[in-house]
Amino acid sequence: MKERYYKLSEFLIKKFGEKVQKICIDGGFTCPNRDGKVSYGGCIFCSEKGSGEHLNSNENVTNQVKDFFASYKAERANKFIAYFQNFSNTYDTINNLRKKYDAALISEKIVGLAVATRPDCINEDVVKLLKSYSDKYYVWVELGLQTSNDKTGKLINRGYDNKQFLEAVNLLRNSGIDVVVHIMVGLPNETFEDLKNTINFINSISIQGIKIHSTYVVKDTYLAKMYENGKYTPLTYDEYMDSLCYIITHLRPDIVVHRISGDAPKELLIAPSWDVHKKWVMNGLFKRMNEENLTQGMFL
Repeated sequence: MKERYYKLSEFLIKKFGEKVQKICIDGGFTCPNRDGKVSYGGCIFCSEKGSGEHLNSNENVTNQVKDFFASYKAERANKFIAYFQNFSNTYDTINNLRKKYDAALISEKIVGLAVATRPDCINEDVVKLLKSYSDKYYVWVELGLQTSNDKTGKLINRGYDNKQFLEAVNLLRNSGIDVVVHIMVGLPNETFEDLKNTINFINSISIQGIKIHSTYVVKDTYLAKMYENGKYTPLTYDEYMDSLCYIITHLRPDIVVHRISGDAPKELLIAPSWDVHKKWVMNGLFKRMNEENLTQGMFL
């Protein structure tokens, strides 16, 4: 059956000749948006663990990888990518970054290194370090954009602007490192026009992948206070589905879609209730794109 959009699984099979799985790692990092360098408290939607609730932050990096290989999850593939997931995984000294990355790369089965971070935590020294791994590993860096509307960026306490985002992308791409951008649908005060502008912005720059996140409300965040005070209303399931269809049909066909929805921690989720049912989103999108014969980039 024809794929309707360019999925990460398809991309990795093309690149490595077989299925590849990520090993999600908590590197023990923090964020300049939390420790006071930029701000305190993080982005208004960010949970206390930076969306790393499912990770074992009590274990060091090497033990997290060993625990993964000792589990049933390691039976799902023969090749793996070490993925530093939560908070800002380039926010440390170069020496400490190298130690932590090396601590994850303990098996010949690991073929890639993926690092999630912020644009303002990318500089020439960090890029040089990441580039040093590219001879042996496939390296990609994930950068949070969330929206191309800098006004919304200030509202969500993002802590950087589009100019800084572009500078980080250019530094990485000039060294041949692939960039995966995160966007969020349904941020406070965002309109459909803002979403269109964000996709146009993404299409115009050299990025290789995208993660599409729904905006959900979790406990103990500023967004939760906005929701409780009636100042924020999450998207409905149908509104999110409309947004997904627009994004994919207007997205450059060469951009790999890494994710189509966020993974809300069930124990912390306040709203919307549909967000915990990831299969609803995946199955709903598959059904709608088939029924309407939609494909990635068809309306560019």
